[in-house]
This record gives sequence, C-alpha cells and structure tokens, in this order.
Amino acid sequence: MFRYTFHIILILTGGLITWMAYEEMLGLYTLSVLMFMGVNIIMSTSLNLVNGYMGEFSCGHAGFMCVGAYISSILGVLLFAKDKVFGAPLLDPSLAIYAFPFLILAGGVAAALAGLLVAIPSYKTRGDYLAIITIAANYIIISVIENLGVIGGSRGFMGMKRVINAMEDVAYLPWMPIWVFLFTVFSVWLLRRYLSSTFGKGVSAICQDEVAAEIMSVNTNKIKTISFMVSSGVAGIAGGLFAYVIGYVNPGSFNILKSTEALVMVYLGGMGSLSGSILSAVLFTLLLEALRPLQIIKWVVIPLLLIILMQFRPEGIMGNKELGDMFPWLKKFYKFK
Repeated sequence: MFRYTFHIILILTGGLITWMAYEEMLGLYTLSVLMFMGVNIIMSTSLNLVNGYMGEFSCGHAGFMCVGAYISSILGVLLFAKDKVFGAPLLDPSLAIYAFPFLILAGGVAAALAGLLVAIPSYKTRGDYLAIITIAANYIIISVIENLGVIGGSRGFMGMKRVINAMEDVAYLPWMPIWVFLFTVFSVWLLRRYLSSTFGKGVSAICQDEVAAEIMSVNTNKIKTISFMVSSGVAGIAGGLFAYVIGYVNPGSFNILKSTEALVMVYLGGMGSLSGSILSAVLFTLLLEALRPLQIIKWVVIPLLLIILMQFRPEGIMGNKELGDMFPWLKKFYKFK
C-alpha cells in the first residue's frame, strides 16, 4: 500500500484542483499560474532529456513548442470551430471533448518530426555547434510561420477558445486545468519510462563518452534520433497546451527568450534530474509572477539570481540526483515501474 502513496496523492491533488476550479474557489489568475506551471514542467523535463541526460546542448527548444502549438490549434479550429478562414467546422463541435487529447498529441507528433531537423545534424556535431543548429532551427520554424498568411502570419492565430467552449457545452467542467494536469503527469511518466528503458541506458552512455559507447555496440545515431524526437515531441505537447491556455498563439511567443526560459529551468533544477526540472519549473513560474510588477526589470533580476546560483551551486538545486536519491526513505511511498 505504501508503494502507491504517491499515486493516491497525485489523484487527490488532481481531483482537488478540479473541484476547486469547478466551485470557483480558485480565481482565473491562480488557475492560470497553475496551468503555466504544468506547461513549464513539461517543457523543462523535455529539454533535460537532451541537455541533461544526453549531454548535448540544445538552445532552440521553443521552436518545437511552436510547432506543437500551431498544429494543435489549427486542427482544433479546423475540425471543431467556425472560423473566418476555415469556414464551418468539419466535425460536430460536441466531439471536441473526445478529440482534444488527440489534437495535443498530433502537435507532439508534428514537433517530433520537426526534431529530425536537429537530430540528423547531431550525428556529427556536439556542444557549441549543435547549439547554433538548434537556434537556427528555432528561427527557421518561426520565420516559416510568420510568412504563412493563411494562419495569421506574424499577427498570430486564434479561435482555440471556441474549441474549449464546445467542450464546456457538452459537460461544464474546467477542462483546461484537467487536461494540463493529465498531460503533465503523462509527460513526466513517459520521460521517466524512456530513461529507465534500454534506450535510456544508451542516453547515459552517450553522455559519459560517445566514442566508448559506440565501441560497446551502442547505436548512438539511433538513440540520438529517438531521444531528440521524444524530447521535441514532449515540447510540442507543452506548446499545444500553452496555445489553448492562452487562447491565442503568436510566433513571437516562441523566440529565443522562450528557449532561454527553458534553459534557465533546466540548469536551475539540475542537469539530469527530472525532480529538479519539476521543482525549478514550479519555482521559476512563481518567481516570474512575483517579479511581474518590476516589468522589464525582472529580466535583469532573474539572470542575476541565476548567476548567484551558479556561483554557489553550479550543479543546480538537485544536481543529477532525484528526490529518491537525496531522501531514500521516500522510495517506500512510490513505485514507477
């Protein structure tokens, strides 16, 4: 029974948030902060797979988030909402409640395919060169979308609120907090299972010594490709949820600043620690909200805090350890496999 305590707490937490949102005990602002926490958790854990566990250096993860956001949004509006450009919905809007998870997953699949833009060049490059490639991929994706007038170009794309309204017409529930919570749990579970699989062992081998891993018959190209696609696919899921939470998506929201936020969360939590990424995503989201009154000055304060952290704890809050490694007694309360 003790082994499933964590699962029970997780279910109770999800149920409590849903109930409090339904009873309007949580204001729109509090709900928004909680949903952004979920999106940031997905984003930071996905980037940690590449930068932390595999030892590569990706700086353009926001590009994959952008792909997921646009694909999920366009499919949702095309299928379930009336739009000026796309016209009448292709399917009955009442079906949106059942199709929504597939819309988000479709964005994740599209982002995973876009991840090949980075995966293939990664065969021959590492470190700074790969960072430049990922930044270039980020700008390519944004530039392509900015020049697609049919989806709004640089003005952005909207209409996702009508899809959410269609779900609420079928059953009046706070659907977005529910979906964000479920996809956050799913994404962390997926990454955890991937890292504990045979491929995950190969990821660790590449991080420690890629040449030695090849000598030991590890197919490094295959593992790099799959890892980049998993990482970018999960980032695409974060993008899809982000678009529906905001109700509006703009290519400018996924520029290098967004990628920098993801990097800050990964390094703040610790390279190679999912627990650290979750903790840092929560802290970073709260920090952004706490410093919001400072407006643009917060982007001076936040990097300064990061510099101070790097001076006194360069490995991040958790280093490369999980909560269970730092507090072994916690292991009797959860079971992931």
